[in-house]
Order: sequence, then structure tokens, then C-alpha cells
Amino acid sequence: MTSVYDPYELSPGVPSVEDFRRLRTDAGLSDKAPEAAALALPNTWYGVVLQHDGQPIGMGRIIGDGGTAFQIVDVCVHPAHQGRGLGKRIMAALTDELERRAPATAYISLIADGPARHLYEKFGFADTATHGSIGMYRVMAKGPAPSGAWPKP
Repeated sequence: MTSVYDPYELSPGVPSVEDFRRLRTDAGLSDKAPEAAALALPNTWYGVVLQHDGQPIGMGRIIGDGGTAFQIVDVCVHPAHQGRGLGKRIMAALTDELERRAPATAYISLIADGPARHLYEKFGFADTATHGSIGMYRVMAKGPAPSGAWPKP
């Protein structure tokens, strides 16, 4: 009998606030305030954490309303472990859970940074611009906005 040693363990859940922030910044994603991460992580619809020798080195989460809209976020792998198909393992776990539990009419979105688009395309994601849509975003300002201060076009 042949045994293949796999030093990586993928399990459902979310990392601690500290590990979440470290994983994001190690992978080149923006940092999030500890208070924001502490609010966000318990609201994860489904998440996975990838560990190597007991240390979190990757993660991915699904957020959403549980019925009509979901977004895949925070997919990342520490640079020292990239290039080993680990992002694919994370995405497979996330999309398997969506296929198992999300309604057939659910809309699933994500933001693809750089070459990560090629990974997401393998899981059926397509560029919204080719379908007459355009992805948009807004980052909250550092302080409260003055009353009635919506940006003018």
C-alpha cells in the first residue's frame, strides 16, 4: 500500500483575527482593521483554512445573504506555498459548498486580482464586462462623511 504524505490540511472554518490579517498582508492583499475583521469573520457563510504544520497558510471565505447573493472573498495562500495547487484546493472547497447548499438561482461574484482570474475561470467564473456588466467598488472613507456628501459624477 502506497501512502502519499500531504503536509497541507484544509478544514472548514475561519482563522483568528490575527491570522486573518497576517494571511491577507503576507499574500499582498490589503490589511483590515482588527475591529472590522472581528465583525466580519463570524458572518462568514462558509470558510476554509489551509494549514501547514499546524500554522494557517491560506484561506477563503464566502459571504452573502444565504439565498440570492454570495461573494467569494479573502482567497489567499502565503507566497512560500504558492504554485502547488493550493489556491485550487481552496476554490474547490468553496465552490463545492456553494453547489451543495446555495439555491440554483443564486448569483455568485468575486473580484479577480491580476492573474488569479485564470484560477477562477477554471471554476466557471467569467468576466462581467463581457455580459454587459461592470464590477464596481467603494472603500469607506477614513472618517465619517459630511452630511449629504455623496460623490458627484
